[in-house]
Amino acid sequence: MVTIYDVPADDLIEAVAARLEDRIEEPDWVEFAKSGAGKELPPEQDDFWYVRSASLLRKVAQNEPIGIERLATEYGSKKRGSNRYIVRPGEHEGGSRKLIRSSLQALEEDGLVTTASGEGRRLSDEGEAFLSEVATEVFGDLDRPELERYA
Repeated sequence: MVTIYDVPADDLIEAVAARLEDRIEEPDWVEFAKSGAGKELPPEQDDFWYVRSASLLRKVAQNEPIGIERLATEYGSKKRGSNRYIVRPGEHEGGSRKLIRSSLQALEEDGLVTTASGEGRRLSDEGEAFLSEVATEVFGDLDRPELERYA
């Protein structure tokens, strides 16, 4: 059985994002929202919502139970002021908690994530089966000879 640890993260996230486009709905405000306080502009990707949701699903699977604050820290960046006036070292700013919360709520409505009271979010059995299925598909499509021994 292939797990999320057996395939490269970028390939897995790309495949999960493609499948999530049919399962969850993107809110209207996403195209205008920044991905964190340290950013000046919103993301330019067309499928940003689905890629971030797929990445969140993978992070929840790896680090469960995990809360929004810890996820915001992981998705944060350095805030350096505007591009014109960089006069001091940057400080770490967290990622957008609204974006993370909304994405996790959409994944929870779809049945992939559950809430563990007082602990954070956990991957549901359906979510684990979904990620394993996608990982198996991605593993079969890989053309990497160093991974042949795992097949």
